[in-house]
Order: sequence, then structure tokens, then C-alpha cells
Amino acid sequence: MSVKEPVFIAPRPVKQPDLEALVESVARGDTDAFGQLYDAVAASVLGVARAVLRDVAQSEEVAQEVLVEVWRTAPRYRPERGTALNWILTLAHRRAIDRVRSVEAAAARDHKAALLDQLPEYDEVSEQVENRLEREQVRRCLRTLTELQRQSVTLAYYRGLTYREVAAQLSLPLGTVKTRLRDGLIRLRDCLGVSA
Repeated sequence: MSVKEPVFIAPRPVKQPDLEALVESVARGDTDAFGQLYDAVAASVLGVARAVLRDVAQSEEVAQEVLVEVWRTAPRYRPERGTALNWILTLAHRRAIDRVRSVEAAAARDHKAALLDQLPEYDEVSEQVENRLEREQVRRCLRTLTELQRQSVTLAYYRGLTYREVAAQLSLPLGTVKTRLRDGLIRLRDCLGVSA
């Protein structure tokens, strides 16, 4: 029995297509040439996009966009400026960078919109200060009224009593209460600087 030596068969070297010639054919509208170009560069384009974007779905979208751009802009390729592969990978890199910037800009817009949604429609601090100052001014003006005017205004406007209820509460005739209220409101208006 003889021992046979193992035979190793090396794969035949695969001839790489001439990308420059394929791009020239694609520029003339040759769809078969585009299919060959697509097969030759799609993995490299996707690799560049993945390296920049780090997101599988967006990388695939960018790779598709770049290959469509290659189909549309093949007539613009100039071999004297570099190889076809470099031209295509430059398109891929630029498109991936544009996508990153677009995503960042959208995130910044969303963040800004979220911050605006959180802001009150008015300045709460200013509103509180204004209300406090107005209350203080009303208190100061109330102190300028006579005791009967102040009691009548307080019962009618702060406690919500009717004129009859104010008259009953103060044990005064209704006409007197109406007069005191009218006079008190006129004095308050003048003190607060409110025009009639």
C-alpha cells in the first residue's frame, strides 16, 4: 500500500475587472457594465459607509445612494484625477459624512424643539413679580380708603358678597353701601392709575 501525498489546490487568482473601463461603459448607459461595476465595488462602498456611520441600516442606504450616484454621474469621472475605485470610495465617504451631519443636525433640531416645548409660554418669574407688585399696590391703595369703604370693597370683591349681603353684614342701608362701594372703587381706580 502506498501513501499518497496530499495535494493542495490553490484557488485560481480571480482577475479583477478593469474598473476604469467599466465606468466608461456605465457613462454610455451600459447596464451590464453597471452590474459588473456594482458587484466589484459594492462591498468596498458599504465598508466605507460602515466605518463612518457605524449603523448597518444607514450604511446600506448610503451605499445604495452612492451606487445610484455612480450610475448618474459616471460621465463626470476623470481618470487623470485618480482611479475609478478611489473616485467611487470618495463619493461614498462624502455621502456618509453628509449623513452623519444630517443626523446630527436633526438631533440638534429635535433637542432644541424639546427644550422649547418645556419652556413656559410666559416668564413665570416675571409674572410672579408683577402679580406680587400689583397685590402690594392694591393693598397700599386699600389703606387709603375709609374703614366703611374698605370693608364694603373687601366683602363685595374679595368675599364675593352681593350688595344686599354686604349691607346685611355691615348692618347698613343698601343705598349707603352702594355709595360707599362706588366712592371706594373710584378712589382705588385713581390710586392705581387705571383709566375709566
